[in-house]
Amino acid sequence: VQLQASGGGLVQPGGSLRLSCAASGSIFSINRMGWYRQVPGKQREWVASITSGGSPNYVDSAKGRFTISRDNAKNTVYLQMNSLKPEDTAVYYCNAYLYVPTGTSDYWGQGTLVTVSS
Repeated sequence: VQLQASGGGLVQPGGSLRLSCAASGSIFSINRMGWYRQVPGKQREWVASITSGGSPNYVDSAKGRFTISRDNAKNTVYLQMNSLKPEDTAVYYCNAYLYVPTGTSDYWGQGTLVTVSS
């Protein structure tokens, strides 16, 4: 079982990026999916999450700018990030709570770097 994140890159302030994260392997079902981010020297910060039913939640700094969504048929979660700011620069990690043959557990993707700079 693995989570594969993609979509990071360099973008100017005010620009947009779309992150994707696909879960693969022997998965019975996926509960919560979400995104976190981490800046070197700081703790990992929760950014957004979405329930299996599609209900989203966001950290205050992301509200109105970021949109989380999921495609259950593809076991994929997305994070559309608009109006990006330099303070959004971080490594973004996807997270999913999976039901797999050995039980239920949190799984993490490998991280994708987002750099917001002019």
